[in-house]
Amino acid sequence: MRRLALIALPLALSGCFYPADRGRTLESRMEKLDARTAQLEEELRQTREQLASTLPRIDEKIVEVTRALEGLDKAARRTGADIGVQLQKTVEDLAQLRGQVETYQHRIGELETALARVDEDTQKRLLALKGEDAVKEAEARKKAETLARPTDKKAFLALAREKSKGGEVPLARQLYAEFLKKWPKDAMAGEAHFGLGETYFAEDKCREALFEYGKVLQEYPKTASLPDAYLRSSDCFKKLKMKEESRLALEELVKSHPKSDAAKTAKARLEELDKAEKKKGKK
Repeated sequence: MRRLALIALPLALSGCFYPADRGRTLESRMEKLDARTAQLEEELRQTREQLASTLPRIDEKIVEVTRALEGLDKAARRTGADIGVQLQKTVEDLAQLRGQVETYQHRIGELETALARVDEDTQKRLLALKGEDAVKEAEARKKAETLARPTDKKAFLALAREKSKGGEVPLARQLYAEFLKKWPKDAMAGEAHFGLGETYFAEDKCREALFEYGKVLQEYPKTASLPDAYLRSSDCFKKLKMKEESRLALEELVKSHPKSDAAKTAKARLEELDKAEKKKGKK
């Protein structure tokens, strides 16, 4: 029961935690941006409809002009002045319609540019509201777009580890997440979850890290990093000032993987805790 509680707790603690006031500000600004986007899209739709209805009229006028020119020799009963007036009127109508088309096309260009600016502004505002971490994640995504991925899953996982060890934590997180999308049921998925947890741990995001370590403990009992997942969980609980859970993780590690290097570290830490409690008891 204690082990089950330990496994379930990280999952309960998981999630992205956002201050309520910043969340409300973000929601309000996004609503305004959404309203502006909707307005521009409606204007663009109406302008395109106007353009679509004007184009056939231009075609009709062109047909009229063509027919009038072809029928000049048949209009002997009419004076040259009459024919000239009719042609001039048709040409003027055509010019007016073409002017409307140019106006609509110009307006469509303006609206499309405005929509692109609103979208860009939306992305910038989101990044600014979410803070430096969001900027780093966005940069990592851009860098990941140009990074060549191995087709072999072992090499893919090795690349993610390499980036993590090299300090490119957001990029490594992107790669681990991609691995889990590509090979969610693979035996090495446990290693990917552990690596993902390590990227969060490196940034002191203990709640997110605990979620990934918890996935390893719960779903991948045979993964090589399982003992380290216990040890890291203990570290995270300690940082969150959850002393009882931190100790429980150490005890479970020693119990379930006594011969692992992580268990040796856990034993030493448990001894230190015992000494500290004895010293505290004497006082």
